[in-house]
Amino acid sequence: MATYDFIFDGLGLRGWCGETGGGTMSMQDLLAKGSGESPSVWETPFPSLDNLHDACPAIAQTRQLTTGLENGFLGVKDSLKFVLDPITQPLSWFLNGALNLFQTVPWFIMIPALLIVVFLASRSSRLVVTVATMILFLAFIDHYDYAMQTLAIIFVCSVICVLLGVPIGIAMSRSDRLQKSVIPILDMLQTLPPFVYLIPLIFLFSVTEPKLYGIAIILYAIVPVIRLTDLGIRLVDKDVIEAADAFGMTDRQKLYGVQIPLALPNIMAGVNQTIMMSLAMVVIASLVSAPGLGVLVLRGIRNLELGVGLVSGLGIVLLAIILDRVTKAALARVNTAQQ
Repeated sequence: MATYDFIFDGLGLRGWCGETGGGTMSMQDLLAKGSGESPSVWETPFPSLDNLHDACPAIAQTRQLTTGLENGFLGVKDSLKFVLDPITQPLSWFLNGALNLFQTVPWFIMIPALLIVVFLASRSSRLVVTVATMILFLAFIDHYDYAMQTLAIIFVCSVICVLLGVPIGIAMSRSDRLQKSVIPILDMLQTLPPFVYLIPLIFLFSVTEPKLYGIAIILYAIVPVIRLTDLGIRLVDKDVIEAADAFGMTDRQKLYGVQIPLALPNIMAGVNQTIMMSLAMVVIASLVSAPGLGVLVLRGIRNLELGVGLVSGLGIVLLAIILDRVTKAALARVNTAQQ
């Protein structure tokens, strides 16, 4: 007898299970019966699907559940791809364009251009010198092209995250009902392991399509900018809003003239976190053909090349420091301007 035969026998469900007698006997029960001993209470297994299936074959096993889920996804795959392909195709164009731009522009033009952007964002000569030193070091160890590929992907995905995330955060701040419906989705996106993002996308898109890893990066990195935009606008002082109402400002004027400027520090903090999460996901996305420093990390793991893995890891750390310091310097300027 199986462990949980008594449940179906007691409820009179043996006929529903398709048997006239007890279920199949487990190996543990056979050994216990042969030795004349009954199984210990402490060894009673949890009533999982597989253990209940032993007592009643009408109950599906766990592998049948996972197989059914897979078959259901494969059944709607073509329809999903038909809808998502034209919507996501511009993402492939943007990624390919950015990769071509960052790799085609000569280093003696690209590096000064990046340093000008750093200076405009931070107004700090010391930070410009620090960033220049790190970029030149990456170029000196022949990691410049890989670093530019990683920067290109982060640039495109972060811009799209901001363009999508800020309006969503604004809409959430204006509607409690929308906020309550979106927060569970954000919680799910934030708690899913990064590798899980890639599983359904591999079935939907070709590995050679940049939008495969682009969508995964955007889904993984968009959460902070949405949350902090919503939080920043909700934290705007009510007295300021009342003063704006007293001056007869419309909702649009209040949004662009009062709420967004006052919420800008929180929004910039969300942008900083989005950029850092994009960098983290770019490394993982190298498993599905994303170019950049992650490819070298993956090569070091696959071929057990310790030096390659450590040096490329150092390159990722330097990029993370650059992106973090620049965005924090821009955030500090915003905070200073508002004081």
